[in-house]
Amino acid sequence: MDNFGLWSLVPPLVAIVLALLTREIVLSLFAAIFSGAAIHVCLTHGTIVGAFKTVVDLTCGKMSENMPMILFLCLLGALVSVVTRAGGAKAYGDWAFRRLKSKRSVNLMTILIGLIIFIDDYFNCLTVGTVMRPVTDKFKISRAKLAYFIDTTAAPVCILSPVSSWAAYVISCLPAEMQGEGLSMYLWAAPLNFYAILSLIMVFFIAIKANPDFGLMKRMERTTFFRHDVGAEVAMREGLDPLPTSSRGRVIDLVAPIVVLIGLASYFLTKHEAGVALALASLVSLVFTFLFLVPRKVIDYHEFAAAALFGIKTMVPALVLLALAWCISAVCNDLLGTGKYIAGLLVKANVSLALLPAVMFFISAVFAFVTGASWGAIGILVPIGMAVCLAIDRSASVLTLAATLAGSVFGDHCSPIADTTILSSTGAQCKHINHVMTQIPYAALAGLASLALYLLAGLCRTTF
Repeated sequence: MDNFGLWSLVPPLVAIVLALLTREIVLSLFAAIFSGAAIHVCLTHGTIVGAFKTVVDLTCGKMSENMPMILFLCLLGALVSVVTRAGGAKAYGDWAFRRLKSKRSVNLMTILIGLIIFIDDYFNCLTVGTVMRPVTDKFKISRAKLAYFIDTTAAPVCILSPVSSWAAYVISCLPAEMQGEGLSMYLWAAPLNFYAILSLIMVFFIAIKANPDFGLMKRMERTTFFRHDVGAEVAMREGLDPLPTSSRGRVIDLVAPIVVLIGLASYFLTKHEAGVALALASLVSLVFTFLFLVPRKVIDYHEFAAAALFGIKTMVPALVLLALAWCISAVCNDLLGTGKYIAGLLVKANVSLALLPAVMFFISAVFAFVTGASWGAIGILVPIGMAVCLAIDRSASVLTLAATLAGSVFGDHCSPIADTTILSSTGAQCKHINHVMTQIPYAALAGLASLALYLLAGLCRTTF
């Protein structure tokens, strides 16, 4: 059976509804995964044991596929912990605090760093949080606001850049007859990616404007919610004890490892697949950091080892969430055929070419939201949208491609089970559900505006 119809939508909806109602994302994901297993058992007349085995097999398969990314997260956690233990992060925070005079300047610095690190969204999420968290804490900018800045300068920036892991993936998803012009299509689609552009405009507006916040974000900024998302309390909540910080650290002890990491990641991404490149870059950077810090006696060997182990431990909650998110993605797409069902609805709808961009934006947003997989939406829906354009009017392909990519990023931004959403809250050390609830109103505003623009653009293109 290719898909299970409407039943295939149940697991992601269970995850999202329970997460929003209970604010317990781990238990919500567990419930969603087992609801998918139960549906599969009932509709295929399988056994309970067989259902559990299928879920275990899918989970192991996804973990195996993503092992380079797991290694990268562990090594990056170790690197972040080491430079923090060495006092580099504190020294940078003190340096920036003396030079950045207002929340506005701190906000802009956070966004600027996010724009610079455009090679990969995973890398962006964790690096920006590491660099800016000490500074935003000093200026009493909430962790939820920091997570929003991180998330909004991750995927939207990567999807607009031709030099990123996203660009390579999108081009590989185009039909064979379009592969030769894949890069030029991607470049032409970038200015038409309304959601990515509007998100960046909005994040600059939020950063610059005085008191621009609304909804739960406004409460996070103005009330005692801030205290529950910072520093040692996050570690204590996870059963970890924060390590003491060295008084010998300098700004260079943070900047040098980060620069080496960025440089190596940029180089290795030209040679290897994204996960392998990032894992390799983080491993070499960790070795560099050891040689940079220990001989200078900023920290000793035992402090380095303790900090690295502590950093790996701090990544465990994020890895658990990611493993569950990958598992529910496997349940939806490999077990129940959620993606095929959503794609089939689009094909059966026989959509007018004038409405195709808006419809592709909406469908890809729904797909990415319910599965938490923007790349999954791109991989399934880009070929479908391009096939429709090739059959009817090839000139509509660039706008349709842009709309599909924009919808995928929009749905990913709103989804509590999306990997970049999880990593943004991890990078900011913000409670995950707080990040989700504060970001959705901002993302929805840009998303509705984008939908209207794609509707208008499609109508204008066919009219003129």
